[in-house]
Amino acid sequence: MASNSNSSNTINVPEARQALYNMKHEVANELGIDLKKGYNGDLTSRDAGSIGGTMVKKMIEAQEKSMSNQ
Repeated sequence: MASNSNSSNTINVPEARQALYNMKHEVANELGIDLKKGYNGDLTSRDAGSIGGTMVKKMIEAQEKSMSNQ
């Protein structure tokens, strides 16, 4: 299989990078998880999964809300 440099998790909109970073820290704070700026290699898989899962849930809720307002 050939190497594909266009990863599916690449952020294509530069403004989204900061928004996702802010959302990640907001969600971690809501969940009571100590997330520091920069490297968080000491974060447990469970905590990382909780942050990511909650972010996805919030993004889906926001999309559903925007679709119902159209």
